[in-house]
Amino acid sequence: MGLERFFGRRKKLHEGPGKVLYEGPDASTFVQYFKDDVPSSPLAVAASTDNNKLPLTLAGKGVLNNRISAHLMTRLESMGIPTYFIRSINMREQLVRKVEPVPITLTVRNVAAGALSRRLGIKEGTVLPRPLIEFNLINAELGNPQITEDQIFAFGWADPMEIDEMGMMAWRVNDYLSGMFAGVGLTLIDFRLEFGRLFGEYDELYILLSDEISPDTCRIWDMKTGQKFDKSSATKPDGTGMIEAYQEVAKRLGLVPDTGIIQGGNVDEQIAASLESIENELSQRRKLRSVSKTPPSKPWKV
Repeated sequence: MGLERFFGRRKKLHEGPGKVLYEGPDASTFVQYFKDDVPSSPLAVAASTDNNKLPLTLAGKGVLNNRISAHLMTRLESMGIPTYFIRSINMREQLVRKVEPVPITLTVRNVAAGALSRRLGIKEGTVLPRPLIEFNLINAELGNPQITEDQIFAFGWADPMEIDEMGMMAWRVNDYLSGMFAGVGLTLIDFRLEFGRLFGEYDELYILLSDEISPDTCRIWDMKTGQKFDKSSATKPDGTGMIEAYQEVAKRLGLVPDTGIIQGGNVDEQIAASLESIENELSQRRKLRSVSKTPPSKPWKV
């Protein structure tokens, strides 16, 4: 089915704070739409006061997140880290593989900030002796609580071999992204990852990096000045600080012109539409099949 014909009758499957997931043009794909909404996260809440309430939407936020995430996912795929990103469709949407979500997130921390500083009393900005990985259950009603590996195994949210695989991928993602951001004068403070399961043509199990990697899911600071280029930069009443920060990240990565694509609070759609499409060619070559088919037995459970 052609994408043009498909877009006229697609079905919404799930809506989260920053994205909407639609059915894809075939049974093995989804379409991921990036919204302009400002998520109600600890970072955003911390940036708001009684006299400084953030707007509900920021024009162009979804456009920037879409482009940044597509680029980073493609670069990680080139390093041998399998992702569910296939290609960008337009300035707000991308085609991704249908995966069985693993209901936990991994947060990798290089520098103390946010919840870690509040929870342990470590001064924000303190470089950690070694990167830390923390786990959280994906459950908005419970506030996405922090969990332990023992709890993950006890309640069957993931198996030991899956956690090992996700952990090794997280270390590699951290190494690569830290180097990439350092090359453009930015420090990767911490970031959140999500994963999904998919099965190959010979019933082999794949763990794929899913969701997104963007300023919505990362803390990124300027290496020299400490200026924040993530959700914690939303310190202006009109929210422009956040958009300026996100656009600066895109500029430094060479993903938008130096003049930017957001001017005066509006997206220059002509410039945005002229940007080169991002395709994950390596991902498209992987011979994977849908999780809707009978999954293979897991060797560590035999």
